[in-house]
Amino acid sequence: MLGSSRESLAACSAALDARRQAPGFDELSAQVFAVAALLDDNAQLRSTLADSGQPASVRESLIRDILANQVSAVALDTVADVVDHRWSDDVDLVIALEQLAAQAAFTVAEGNGTLDATEEEIFRFGRAIDASAELQMALGDPARSAQTKAAIVRDLLSDRATAATREVLESTVGRLHGQRLDAAIDTLCELAARQRERVVAEVRVAAPLTEEQSRRLAAALSSLKGRTVRLLSLIHI
Repeated sequence: MLGSSRESLAACSAALDARRQAPGFDELSAQVFAVAALLDDNAQLRSTLADSGQPASVRESLIRDILANQVSAVALDTVADVVDHRWSDDVDLVIALEQLAAQAAFTVAEGNGTLDATEEEIFRFGRAIDASAELQMALGDPARSAQTKAAIVRDLLSDRATAATREVLESTVGRLHGQRLDAAIDTLCELAARQRERVVAEVRVAAPLTEEQSRRLAAALSSLKGRTVRLLSLIHI
């Protein structure tokens, strides 16, 4: 994203965080992911909604008319907020919606105590993809539909992952917008870590760290970064 899009996303992210107590927030991520998919598949509508030459009030009125009675009030307000802002490219509007949907999923996970598990599952999914050329080809193939890629992710995760992990990975991997697969997954890791203003550190070691070693290393890295660092240790073979 270029400067204007980054600024718009930051503003929309802050507005979303302020809505976390709104009725229907638990279902917000699924609804915003669905709207993002709708706009991703409809280039003309996407272009119209991202056209800064049109007054924001006109663009907002259009999306509210389209989504009326289709999504919750908090979802409608979230989407309208995105449409109100300026985007360097119409695809940035879709990417912003997807990142806000992921933020909402991580907010819910934080509230129900599954954020740590979600963060680790996404991280380890990314490392599993890195280690498999076959999966990289299957999930990075632009000829495969979003639905097919989501089904592959669903099969890989089975019932071993949290609801937030399944939702954000199925939605994100299915629609990469020209990104590399590993970059898209890294973005999810960053969003999950940001939920509590943390940084995730990948540590390659010759043998598993003890609890005390992990604690001391995390404390040292946290001091260096100026933010809380969470370790995800990998054994280097």
